[in-house]
Amino acid sequence: MIEIAPLTEQNLADAPEWGAHPWSCKHCLYWEHPELPVKPTPGDMGENLARKRAWVRRVEGEFGPCGRILYAEGRAVGYAQYAPPALLPNVRSYPAGPASADAVFLACLFFPDPAHQGRGWGTLLLADILAELRGRGVPAVETFGRKGSAENPSGPAEFYLRRGFRILRDDPEFPLLRLDLR
Repeated sequence: MIEIAPLTEQNLADAPEWGAHPWSCKHCLYWEHPELPVKPTPGDMGENLARKRAWVRRVEGEFGPCGRILYAEGRAVGYAQYAPPALLPNVRSYPAGPASADAVFLACLFFPDPAHQGRGWGTLLLADILAELRGRGVPAVETFGRKGSAENPSGPAEFYLRRGFRILRDDPEFPLLRLDLR
């Protein structure tokens, strides 16, 4: 059974885990706090989770829901996070950026375990996000997909291009992709 739930402070702790840094999306502050180390140490995990929860709380207050968790058989296996670009400061650091002010930026759409990739769950998760954002009247979604590789929190550019996104600003590695929702 597949279930997709809105990301909250409470279920953030469910975010999928894996063996490499940063060990889980719940500990990753890459987009929110570019001043912090990209690879936290194990000792940073509690503090990073607290910072991430504070960020989710802030974004919920200013914008509304800002992510999704996909559960398979009751276990969190996929994670997505999005917000207005102003709430994700690292968006400005990419050569093809920054993201447009009228768009919501999809920072992550991630299934860390290869056993959960290629099952169509990313498409389900993206469709759920797009439906939710359309319902809120959001005009567009943007993301940095990675050309030729899935090694990127938001996934490969090709995934998005096959689902109606277009290249807004090209880059050899991380083009800015956009989907107009209206």
